[in-house]
Amino acid sequence: MALLPLSAPPTPNNASSFPKPAVSTMSTRVPLIFRRLHRFQQMDFELAAWQLTYLCLAPKRVYRNVYFHKQTKNTWARDDPAILVLIGACLIVSAVAWSIVWYYSPWQAIRLAIFMILRDFLLVGVAVATIIWFISNHLLLSPPSHANPTDTAVEWAYAFDVHTNAFFPFYLTLYLAQLFLVPIVLKDNWVCLWVGNTLYLAGFAQYMYGVYLGLNALPFLIRTELLLSPLLPLFAAYIVSLLGFNVAKHVLALYFG
Repeated sequence: MALLPLSAPPTPNNASSFPKPAVSTMSTRVPLIFRRLHRFQQMDFELAAWQLTYLCLAPKRVYRNVYFHKQTKNTWARDDPAILVLIGACLIVSAVAWSIVWYYSPWQAIRLAIFMILRDFLLVGVAVATIIWFISNHLLLSPPSHANPTDTAVEWAYAFDVHTNAFFPFYLTLYLAQLFLVPIVLKDNWVCLWVGNTLYLAGFAQYMYGVYLGLNALPFLIRTELLLSPLLPLFAAYIVSLLGFNVAKHVLALYFG
């Protein structure tokens, strides 16, 4: 006769004999890249700087690394927030420079930096990422028979990555280049109007193309060319604006007014 039981006694409702740790709902919903923002020592700023450089020179090369990240960490979205920190630092520098141009007080400069980071980059990024995520998962997914079972949906975090990557060339054009061209784009003549409007055309076209590249890099998406369709009304609006509407003058008056 056995002196010790050979099996564990049954537990009610088939529950495990060991208590399961509680999982935080908030930590599972907030993307990993945001949850690691306080871990500066673990951030790879060298890689982030390389990515920002090649997003301007050869953006397709950046998205080739997405496949390597998927192979090693089983996720398409980046988990290192170093690129967010670098973009935030760039926006702070731009806020200081624009504050000098517009003769802002130190408090106004701080407020402008906060607006650029929270409103222009993060809040707009959350909205754009949500739209990208929704469109991708409802209109662009390939049929199940052609897709890898593990890749049946676009991660929201990856959609935010796409916005982040597309934002930096946009930043260089409209936050940095426009800063040096302010004396030109605000003048009342057609050549200056053409320079300013072309600058805005280039900025938004770069952003839309960056969004397209980001989603086109995912092998389980189809018809990603639809993401380039906004370029047509954008170019049409640009042609109409050349008849006398100075985009730069109106945007800067609204932004800094």
